Amino acid sequence: MRRRRIARELRQLRERAGMTLDVAARQLDMSKSNLSRIENAQIGIKPRDVRAALALYEVTGADAEALIEIARGAQQRGWWQTYSDVLPEWFEFYVGLEAEAARLRTYEAEAVPGLLQTEAYAREVYRRTAGEEGLERKVAARLRRQEVLRREPPVELSVVLNEAVLRRPVGGRAVMAEQLAHMAQVARSPNVTIHVLPFSAGGHPAMSAPYVILNFADAADASVVYLDNLTMGLALEEAAHVRGYSLVHDELCRLALPPAASAACLEEASRHFA
Repeated sequence: MRRRRIARELRQLRERAGMTLDVAARQLDMSKSNLSRIENAQIGIKPRDVRAALALYEVTGADAEALIEIARGAQQRGWWQTYSDVLPEWFEFYVGLEAEAARLRTYEAEAVPGLLQTEAYAREVYRRTAGEEGLERKVAARLRRQEVLRREPPVELSVVLNEAVLRRPVGGRAVMAEQLAHMAQVARSPNVTIHVLPFSAGGHPAMSAPYVILNFADAADASVVYLDNLTMGLALEEAAHVRGYSLVHDELCRLALPPAASAACLEEASRHFA
């Protein structure tokens, strides 16, 4: 998040100063490609280089010091970086965003979202999708992510689950019974809302597109839509994409069972597997 903030601010300041990438890069004694990667949040920038850029763009005083302080914070390691041996770089990026988010909205068609998975369910998902290598560390990282639900203030989580998630016996009956009961319990938390999208709802606008929409407490931090698959992730930051997926999420919530009925559905499904 800090890297994204610095990237956006430096790009806007350069453009406001009327400088091209070529000119600014030469003045800062770096390559054009490096400055471009900094402005696109692909790589970080050291506080001293931020200070030099701000001097070039004639930004001083409290505004400059605030951005330099953000740059110092951006150099701090996130907890997820200790799991870099088992988390792909593209997913580390997502976890960093998730850790800073104030609000998450997601739709899942096949599996329980990672933030709601039990240890046994997470272990089985990883076993089926990624094999045994690094299995326990992957599970540990997934459970660590769930701290965003219990921090102060906690993340606000809105989940829409396809009914198939409740019916597919991942890991056997006991694992599923525990997983469904866990979700029913978590749904009682004031910061968590779970909607079950029943088969009877028929077609819907997210039939081919599970997603996560991330919103942040600071209005200066642009919202993100995150999409992923087995081998890559994609972050969409354009306002039109965020707006489109937000409308889809609203429609899914309308089509799905309301929270109380969804909780009853989770409890019934748990009893079915018990």
